[in-house]
Amino acid sequence: MLDQLLNLVKENAGDTIINNPSIPNQHNDEAISLASSSIFDALKGQVSNGGIGNLIGMFSGGGTSIDSNQLVSGLVSNLSGQYAQKFGISPETANNVASSLITTVIGKFINKTNDPSDSSFDLNNILGSLTGKGSSDIAGMIGQFTGNGQSQTSGANNLGGIIGKLFG
Repeated sequence: MLDQLLNLVKENAGDTIINNPSIPNQHNDEAISLASSSIFDALKGQVSNGGIGNLIGMFSGGGTSIDSNQLVSGLVSNLSGQYAQKFGISPETANNVASSLITTVIGKFINKTNDPSDSSFDLNNILGSLTGKGSSDIAGMIGQFTGNGQSQTSGANNLGGIIGKLFG
């Protein structure tokens, strides 16, 4: 999944990084790599900190908009700090670059995940990559979060039980 994510960032880095005079050309690859690894690490952190429901909601079209999503806001803040420090650009410029790139990439990531004609990103595989579990284990858990709009609240079907299954 990390390679697919890196390619998605590369595809969307044109004006934001590659054609941006604020980021010297010799740092383009590093800026792209930082963005993709930051996204992957943030998603993995979300899962390991018990936010799998929020992640599933985000990728299945539920929840808040990308611009107001806490995960995205944290990603932008983290990445902009890295850009300012590594490339010597102003914090405002770094924030603009990170915000533009992250919101675009996450938006396209979500769209690709939800597009039945695009198999490059699949929610089962994404969560499997983040948790180290097989896609059949993940499919049942996704169903518990999204199935029939009913919440599961008892035993191993509650959020704690599901997270326990992921990491147990």
